[in-house]
Amino acid sequence: MAKESPDDFRCPISHEIMSDPVILSSGHTFDRASIQRWLDSGHRTCPITKLPLPEHPSLIPNHALRSLISNYTNISLPKSQSSCSDPQALISALTSKSSPIESKLESLSQLGRLTKRDSALRRRLTEAGAVPAVLRCVDSDDPGLEEKALSLLLNLSLDDDNKVGLVAEGAVNRVVKVLRVGSPDCRAIAATMITSLAVVEVNKAIIGAYPDAIPALVSLLIEGKGREKKEAATALYAISSFADNRRRAIDCGAVPILMELLDSGLERAIEVLGILVKCKEGREEMEKVDGCVKVLVLVLRNGSARGVQYALFTLNCLCCYSEEICSEVRRDGVMEICFGLLEDDNDKIRRNASTLVQTLRGNRAIR
Repeated sequence: MAKESPDDFRCPISHEIMSDPVILSSGHTFDRASIQRWLDSGHRTCPITKLPLPEHPSLIPNHALRSLISNYTNISLPKSQSSCSDPQALISALTSKSSPIESKLESLSQLGRLTKRDSALRRRLTEAGAVPAVLRCVDSDDPGLEEKALSLLLNLSLDDDNKVGLVAEGAVNRVVKVLRVGSPDCRAIAATMITSLAVVEVNKAIIGAYPDAIPALVSLLIEGKGREKKEAATALYAISSFADNRRRAIDCGAVPILMELLDSGLERAIEVLGILVKCKEGREEMEKVDGCVKVLVLVLRNGSARGVQYALFTLNCLCCYSEEICSEVRRDGVMEICFGLLEDDNDKIRRNASTLVQTLRGNRAIR
């Protein structure tokens, strides 16, 4: 169905069928999750026209297009998938004690494929009581069953309405356990699940309050491979907008680990540092890291637009905090770099560069 669907049903950013189409002030329609990520990244232009947007762009639901997509989806599902019109049939295969693992794996695979793009089916599954059954599969000793169950949970969490319900059903406890003892692929999915659940503000506090949640993510930064480290850093970024979680991450030793990862090329680390630098404890820990300024300056010289934006912000916070760091930043030629960035196309980079220039000129430390 996805391959044959009209192009107008696809988001211009993700190129996937839209589950929640919204209209930007430019007149173009995008899937809400995709355009929100674009805006959260600091962009204030339309992805298609490149024309400027307001500081706080409105996202207007495109009810007509959503209805068309929903009708098309219902008409276009192949007959071989007709059993999914009754989600209870597939859920029963997960809950039945007599169901072999192969049957459960097939049910999870079918549900995983269908729920990836079908928001209506995601809602029907949760209403039919699928979550407890899937969570029991996450507890399985079978790695394949665990991975497919986690992937299905991640799909179900794509809908904001499901995020609070998943937490209430005990999803965080299972996810944190996987972060500790799961396979590499499962741990990466579990970290992504934390990021998805943290879209809802109240979930950030709940996740952080779990004794092992943040320590498990920090451990994954140390022990994980490439994908695991990136997803763990993304999850920490997502939950650290809640102030108490920043201090928890810092207490777990996240700052020197993130600095090391940033120096090794994991640019996602600068985004987390840009959150942790907002609190006094974070600035104190960064000041203790040998070569902290040099690593941040390297991001200014060679990083992506988002990396440069966060590096500027982090350096400014550190310069306001420490006269010693301010002097080191000036010696490393950051003033000249900032002058060049004042002409950058990215509005946030220009603003952050201007702010850092003013801080360096004033050389006023605030403890």
